[in-house]
Amino acid sequence: MRKSSSQLPAVITDHSRVTQAILDFVSQIPDSNVEGSRHPEREAQRLATRAAQRAGLTAGSLALPPGPLGWLTVLPELIAIWKIQAQMVSDIAAAYGQHSELGREQMLWCLFRHTAAQAFRDLVVRVGDRLLFRRVSYAVAERVAKTVGIKVTQRAVGNGLSRWLPVVGAMGVGAYAYYDTGQVARTAIAMFSAPFATDHGDTSASTEVETSRAG
Repeated sequence: MRKSSSQLPAVITDHSRVTQAILDFVSQIPDSNVEGSRHPEREAQRLATRAAQRAGLTAGSLALPPGPLGWLTVLPELIAIWKIQAQMVSDIAAAYGQHSELGREQMLWCLFRHTAAQAFRDLVVRVGDRLLFRRVSYAVAERVAKTVGIKVTQRAVGNGLSRWLPVVGAMGVGAYAYYDTGQVARTAIAMFSAPFATDHGDTSASTEVETSRAG
């Protein structure tokens, strides 16, 4: 049976909470113990496979409680998956010898570009084969996170409905987390295997409106 939005927990229907969780989450970049590799793409694929497996198991386990109890695990599940994915991005950056270049903007791009590509038009521009990241203000980062938060919330509602189907629903949630982590890995590998740069120019409100479109 489907539940109306008025019956869903506020943490799910209020996307601003998800937005704030995204902003809080990307404010710190995880350290990595991975050393630069002579074969970074091979190492990155290994890291991606391991992270996807962890994400699938974590999401599936958190989705096991059926019914109303399952709803309470949705935001903790999102944060747990983001934590796994962020560590994976950090490790992939280290494998390519570019961990020092990994900042808030790059982490946002890697984690959520596949979720809401249009949200990054104020953040990233493609110049030839190079990605140019703008060092954005908190206001711009908040706008990006809000757009992503709406998309993530819509997806979470759909995943949350599956929690009314114990075991089968958990398998579906786990499978999606595996796939989603693979998408994050693909974005990260593509970014670190090609040139990219960060524009440290003025990001005041007067210039934020004249931004390039992401490719």
